[in-house]
Amino acid sequence: MTTAFPKNFLWGGAVAANQVEGAYLKDGKGLTTSDMQPKGLLSLELDARTPGDFNLKDIAIDFYHRYEEDIALFAEMGFSCLRTSIAWARIFPQGDEQQPNEAGLEFYDKVFECMHKHGIKPMITLSHYEMPMGLVHQGGWGNKETINCFERYAKTVFTRYKDKVKLWLTFNEINMALHEPFTGVGLKKGSSQSEIFQAIHHQLVASAKAVKLCHEIVPEGKIGNMLLGGLVYPLTCKPEDVHSAMAETRHSLFFGDVQARGAYPGYMLRYFKDNNITVNISEQDKIDLKHTVDYISFSYYMSGCVTADEEIAKAQANILNMVPNPHLKSSEWGWQIDPLGMRILLNSLWDRYQLPLFIVENGLGAIDKLDEHGQINDTYRINYINDHLVQVEEAIKDGVELWGYTSWGPIDLVSAGTAQMSKRYGFIYVDRDDQGNGTLERKRKQSFYWYQDIIKSNGSNLKR
Repeated sequence: MTTAFPKNFLWGGAVAANQVEGAYLKDGKGLTTSDMQPKGLLSLELDARTPGDFNLKDIAIDFYHRYEEDIALFAEMGFSCLRTSIAWARIFPQGDEQQPNEAGLEFYDKVFECMHKHGIKPMITLSHYEMPMGLVHQGGWGNKETINCFERYAKTVFTRYKDKVKLWLTFNEINMALHEPFTGVGLKKGSSQSEIFQAIHHQLVASAKAVKLCHEIVPEGKIGNMLLGGLVYPLTCKPEDVHSAMAETRHSLFFGDVQARGAYPGYMLRYFKDNNITVNISEQDKIDLKHTVDYISFSYYMSGCVTADEEIAKAQANILNMVPNPHLKSSEWGWQIDPLGMRILLNSLWDRYQLPLFIVENGLGAIDKLDEHGQINDTYRINYINDHLVQVEEAIKDGVELWGYTSWGPIDLVSAGTAQMSKRYGFIYVDRDDQGNGTLERKRKQSFYWYQDIIKSNGSNLKR
């Protein structure tokens, strides 16, 4: 069967350092915001660490010591791209050092060399839901000096890995800062809107400065942003609901507007004014923001609805301010499954930015059970990804320029939202439970062989 996926389409998977590496204080690494959240993002509280306490992410799946085995499994599936992140605190343990930690740099040298050996292109996120706690104690992204610290970090890794890494991303799901400011910008719960948007502004400036540095140091490389693809529909056709959905979309995508267009959109400046939000934007900041990204990357797991009815919204909305869609089924964690939404989002982002797109997260978190033969027949995961990829192909036929697809969690990892192992995404099973018990043995699921076939056929074997 013919396929619309381009011949050079990049197929693979995506993970994050803090969810797979473990070795949380090994070889000079400093504490990060993720290390301080043993209950995950959804706890919405900073959980202080005490000696002897437990965080599943401290060991995670021990990728730090098992990366060669895991990358070999990814290569067996046929990956041409693997998205992961560098743990900032492995390179600058407190965040404000003048000189990097050589042991941290050497670890990623080995990881990227292993990928290269297997013919896998690294796509590297500079900051994926973690930053050094040393910087948090100095005000997080609310402190403008953090821009300089991030710039030093970015320059260090671009220079070190310029021959090994050609695809870069700045901040993971940068728009999540609106919903969880500690994770996004290192601010404590209860921070004011002005404080949060000032910190976001500093992060946007840092992102633009990293883009400039990447273009200078890795001239043949490409650097993009990364958005949480929170697709929303009006709950009804009432004009008020349609307007509310538009406003919510703008609130989420203004980050991309700044990163792709180089300036704040008028609607956001009005929002600041209408809500008495003060953001200090210097003339130099405006100049720095003009360094725009080469491509747009995003995650997509679910869609939701928005309504102007405050009573309905208050009673039903989730962390992303979305109301459940009555026409959709949900996963075991209440995430609504909407494959067609993938096509809608791809077209919306293409129409909005006219920049190449890259799907860097998409997958199904589910409870996997071993059958009597010790196998995992995860047909639900196969169906979920198949149906989304069918819509991806439709978007390509619509004229969307798409560089690649990396499924979220090709190997089981610790969930960011809930800090669970039981919420599994992988094509590869890892023997570890929520209490930290298990051998860490890797096992191929049924979906492993299915995805292998999809990659080998460049999408032509999808069930349409």
